[in-house]
Amino acid sequence: MQAGALRALEFDRVVEAVNGFALTPMGAERLARLAPSTDAAKVAQLLAATSETMRYLGSNGALPLRAAADLPETLGALAVEGRPLEALRLLALASFLDGVDESRAAIRRAPGAYPALEAVSGAAASFKGESAHVREKIDPAGDVLDTASPELKLIRDRLRKQRSRLRTTLESYLRGKETAKYLQEQVVTERSGRYVLVIKAEHRSGIPGIVHGTSTSGASLFLEPLSTVEINNDIVALEEQEAEEIRRILLALTNAFRARPSDLQRTIEAATELDVLQARARYSASIDGVEPALTTDGAFELQAARHPLLIPGMGAPGVTKPPVPVTIKIIPPATALLITGPNTGGKTVALKTAGLLALMAQAGLRIPAADGSRLPVFRTIFADIGDEQSIDASLSTFSGHIANIASMDRGLVTPALVLLDEVGSGTDPIEGGALGVAVVDHLRRRGATVIATSHYDALKTYASTTDGVAGAAFGFDAETFAPTYRLVYGSPGRSLALEIAARLGLNPSVITAARANLSAREAQLAEHLAKIDHDMRALEHEQRLATREREQLHEAEGRMHQREDALRQKEETFRRRLNEELETQVRQARKEIDDVIAALKAKTAAMASGTGVGANPLRHPSPTTGDTGAARTDARAAVDNVATRILAGDGASSEPAASSEIRTPQSSIRGVEVGDRVIVGGLGLEATVTAMHDGTADLDVRGKRMRASVRDLRVISSDGGGPAAARVRVNVELARGRESQDGRGRESQGLPGDSRPLDLNVIGCTVDEAISRAERFLDASLLTDQRVVRVIHGYGTGQLKRALTGFLQQHPLVARFATAPPEQGGGGVTVVELKD
Repeated sequence: MQAGALRALEFDRVVEAVNGFALTPMGAERLARLAPSTDAAKVAQLLAATSETMRYLGSNGALPLRAAADLPETLGALAVEGRPLEALRLLALASFLDGVDESRAAIRRAPGAYPALEAVSGAAASFKGESAHVREKIDPAGDVLDTASPELKLIRDRLRKQRSRLRTTLESYLRGKETAKYLQEQVVTERSGRYVLVIKAEHRSGIPGIVHGTSTSGASLFLEPLSTVEINNDIVALEEQEAEEIRRILLALTNAFRARPSDLQRTIEAATELDVLQARARYSASIDGVEPALTTDGAFELQAARHPLLIPGMGAPGVTKPPVPVTIKIIPPATALLITGPNTGGKTVALKTAGLLALMAQAGLRIPAADGSRLPVFRTIFADIGDEQSIDASLSTFSGHIANIASMDRGLVTPALVLLDEVGSGTDPIEGGALGVAVVDHLRRRGATVIATSHYDALKTYASTTDGVAGAAFGFDAETFAPTYRLVYGSPGRSLALEIAARLGLNPSVITAARANLSAREAQLAEHLAKIDHDMRALEHEQRLATREREQLHEAEGRMHQREDALRQKEETFRRRLNEELETQVRQARKEIDDVIAALKAKTAAMASGTGVGANPLRHPSPTTGDTGAARTDARAAVDNVATRILAGDGASSEPAASSEIRTPQSSIRGVEVGDRVIVGGLGLEATVTAMHDGTADLDVRGKRMRASVRDLRVISSDGGGPAAARVRVNVELARGRESQDGRGRESQGLPGDSRPLDLNVIGCTVDEAISRAERFLDASLLTDQRVVRVIHGYGTGQLKRALTGFLQQHPLVARFATAPPEQGGGGVTVVELKD
């Protein structure tokens, strides 16, 4: 990749930012050499690895890599045979290797999820044993422990003993009446590795001993008493033995690492590569980067791209506002894009953004853009941006640009990206425009992807009339002429030199004179461009409105689908529970009927046994017709009781899961009359007609009043009650169960169309029974539009109310609940409001 392009696009500043995320000095050193690759397969691999590492860090946190700044020097010292590492460097090496091992173990916790990280970390070797030995023998402060070896412990025990003897002997001189008068200071100090006293120079002979030096003033002497010479000699000798033993221990620990050079090298390389990966990933995350798709057809598309150095905190000092995103695209068959627009409008930033993001992607970095971005992999990238004149080479601005373009032409290898800022500028506008057209046309015909900026009309015309060349212009505010930094495709753009000059405060008379100097053709062209800009802005505004409306419609459809799914799920849940309860009720009914039949058989057999052969007719009288009739009557009553509880008649469900048909005698099929017992069609409710109106009837449904259409009523009996052939459909009720047996559970079950308040009476129930019944009661309430129900629990000890309160707080169907007003039962009743 060309050094001039890397410099012009400031790729080095991106590399510096990435380097700031390194965790090891080896990783930082490698990242400093970060460069774009020109191999498409390698670029794809780099981007995939960066994205994978981002996913890992997002789910698992940072890798536990760590390394001291002088780790490279430590690793270099390992190469010197016979040289032990210092204790602190051994600790740092062990910590580094432990971090690599911990990173590998962390990655392995999700096998197969992060193949690139697994491949890199899998190459590392484990040094757990060697690291453990280091920590066993060296404390965190870097001191070798007494327990590092038996010899070291013995030496240090003897040292402590001798030092104690020496201290006692010297302190006797400090405390002695005869010797204290010779001392200059009441201290023990050290000179030349020997412990000495500080005595007055005039009392040199007061204490026999060896003088190891004098003070600067000469008034004091540093004297080693003869009585301590032998002790001091022993201490010096023991310290030398201690040092030698410590050296032996450190050398043994060092050699343990030194004995595995290939494992150590593989581990260092793995750690370095892991560090590079995590640095690329963390930088990519810091700029909200996306992985661009790599194209092979030359398509170049950056959606909502941002210049990374203009993102706050990413390199540019003083930047506090995020950059305005820009979309840059060259879609085949187009191979060139010409960007026009007002000065200071963002053309050069867009050019740099396009080039820098292409370099970043080819270096394995995700780019600050939106999803849908895609880029080719370029073999060469050239950039002619800014003033490249060279004083040493005696080149003008124009000459510098031309020399740069000539160099591009010589070194161009496709696929190539060429960025030209103000192509053809620096000379006569007519000649410059003609030259700019020729340069762009020549480079794109050679196979390059070209992005150029210009103010020249010749280039605007070229973009508007040439196949394969796209045009775009940066917009501006129609009232203030301030740049909007938004790129509008299909617009030739206006330079707005006069308008911007006026906005910047240039004398109005100068502006007027400049307008007068415009030729008629130039003025006409400017007017034409202004009209095109106006039309383009109007069209863009309409497109934004249409897009917003489509988004709102899509959101509304999404909310509708969610509501439908929720209702469908509620319905399915209700049907499932209905079927489960129905099956339970049917099994219970069959069992009870079987019990009745068995009891009837047993009673009949007992009656019959009294008349068997050999029986005494006086003691066992034969059953009479009245006796057997009474038995049959009792049996029929028991069966009817079961049927009454199971079949409809009290709280039938809205969609019966099972039914029976009972023919009722009726003289004829006729109209509905006051006093008739009827079934309300579709609801399964049994009611009594209390009044008739025009097409409707007032009904009494278990003490509650309702009105229904006569078309929905079916007569099942009347006050007159003649024989008939009409049918009554009896619906099985949800969740009736055993509750009818003891008289409880006669509350409303939340039937659709039932207008009376929904009550559940659990007085007399245990806590478990009350919670179970309340659960079924709320489920059944799904079928009604009424959203306020009541639970009657009474006062008692308050245990039922507390249990129900906890249950209602957790129930997903409950919006809120409260104690009923005094007129509705007060503290003995809880009013529950259900969610919509």
